[in-house]
Amino acid sequence: MIQIEQHSYTTQDGNTVIVLKPTGRLDITTAWQFRLKLQECISKLSHHVVVNLGQVNFIDSSGLTSLVAGMRDADKVNGSFRICNVHPEAKLVFEVTMMDTVFEIFETEEEALEGVPRSMAS
Repeated sequence: MIQIEQHSYTTQDGNTVIVLKPTGRLDITTAWQFRLKLQECISKLSHHVVVNLGQVNFIDSSGLTSLVAGMRDADKVNGSFRICNVHPEAKLVFEVTMMDTVFEIFETEEEALEGVPRSMAS
């Protein structure tokens, strides 16, 4: 079981952004649960999602797959999908798999929130 903290943020132009902050490991035992949470947020709450990985110290291929699926879901509805605050131990996985070139990755949650498109309606 993975703990996922969730809060919403409203941009200056009124878009709602859902911030998800999982804690622990994003691996084969937890990735499906995280994937379902992403799907639910994108389909029901907001097309704009920021995933804060500061508390995720381990991520494997199934964890990366759940993130890719979330990004695809957001793309399908012209939303945005950003990752921020990648834990140093998880950062290596993004670099080795070259996923750091696939995702929009920001250092801080604030930067990721500022990067949400101002002109897009959610």
